[in-house]
Amino acid sequence: MANEQRPDAEDQVQVIDSAEEANRDADAASGNEAARDTDTTASGQPQSAEELMLTLQDAQAKADEYWNQLLRARADLSNMQRRAERELENAHKFGLEKILRELLPVRDSLEMGLVAVEGETPDPAKVREGVEMTLKMLTDVVGKFGVSEINPIGEAFDPEFHQAMTTQPGGEGVEPNTVLTVFQKGYLLNERLIRPAMVVVAK
Repeated sequence: MANEQRPDAEDQVQVIDSAEEANRDADAASGNEAARDTDTTASGQPQSAEELMLTLQDAQAKADEYWNQLLRARADLSNMQRRAERELENAHKFGLEKILRELLPVRDSLEMGLVAVEGETPDPAKVREGVEMTLKMLTDVVGKFGVSEINPIGEAFDPEFHQAMTTQPGGEGVEPNTVLTVFQKGYLLNERLIRPAMVVVAK
């Protein structure tokens, strides 16, 4: 044992350098392998060209379907607008058709009354009877459409429905602001004023 020689300093340095170089090579190899594993895990399996084509075709089919739905919706809306325009136009043209059909018998009655009195001396009683019948027909017709008359004689004056033409003394027992005379009746359409009654009011 005493004859063994201790390695000198230079030999010790070479041994240390060799060990460090071996460690670096091992670390580099280990790092490259880990990097390859990481790349494989991160990227995953790539899609094939056939799979990409199928995905594109599916997206195109959905886009075509949505476009067709939009076109159909626009066509439906356009048809609805045209139908509404026709209905509105017909309402303007023929909105009075029903009331006119109801009024035609009144006109017929007036014409028959004129024919009845031609060429002879009319009987006032018959003429009156015919006029009253025709007036009743007219009143019934307009009543079907919500028209009612305002005939406020003897009632308190109401500026919302009456228009005072003049005032005059009411006489004994007549309250001021009472309607004495109705020059012209007023009319309502479904409770909405069409024409106020023209009246004379007591002072």
